[in-house]
Amino acid sequence: MTLLHQARRAAQRLGIDVDRFPECSFEYRVVQLLLRSGIDVVLDVGANRGQYGAMLRRFGYQGRIVSFEPVHGPLADLTRRASLDPLWTVLPHALGDERGAVTINVAGNGAASSSVLAMLPRHADACPESRYVERQEAEQHRLDALWRQVASPDDRVFLKLDVQGYEEAVLRGAGDRLHDCAGLRMEVSCVPLYKDGLLLGRALDLVQRRYDLTLMALIPGFTDPRTGQMLQCDVIFLRDELLRAA
Repeated sequence: MTLLHQARRAAQRLGIDVDRFPECSFEYRVVQLLLRSGIDVVLDVGANRGQYGAMLRRFGYQGRIVSFEPVHGPLADLTRRASLDPLWTVLPHALGDERGAVTINVAGNGAASSSVLAMLPRHADACPESRYVERQEAEQHRLDALWRQVASPDDRVFLKLDVQGYEEAVLRGAGDRLHDCAGLRMEVSCVPLYKDGLLLGRALDLVQRRYDLTLMALIPGFTDPRTGQMLQCDVIFLRDELLRAA
């Protein structure tokens, strides 16, 4: 344990937490990319309890946030959090490639790993608390059908997906509206974690080739504590010309 870790542990025992300057964090740097690109609407799909929206606000994003979260427990917490922010809207929908009812498998880790897809043993073995504990029915929509409700023609829209393997279905449901997005962020798996889930290699090829977005950052994510292997990461894409013009 380093001296820094020892000092932090000692401070935590006194009820004080010590963290790095925000400029040192991946998330701070990504938010600066959004600000330089003039993003004014963030569509937060798979918002859970609003952690992503809160992080955006912490690091200086002041535009609109539209969060989608269909799981009941997190939705209640998200709604309370967003109610304090006049530019933060919550919709209780799942997003996918067709309109209709869908069954969501709710994970035991505060619903953070919940998915429409079946979880594979690789995920459950690396994080036993993420195993599914119940199922809930939700109303699923296509993003292109909701687009005029959440964005205006002049908006610069950034789409964030955290849907545990179901990303490609959400992208299909966005249709041609993805060409109207100034940027995209997805949490994707590096190895199969969900049945038929989107993997990193296909995600990079799909987004860069079909939607002409440029990879700007990759943020390490869920790691197997037994081996140290990274199992998930976040990939961030933007339209190159927005940064060049900034």
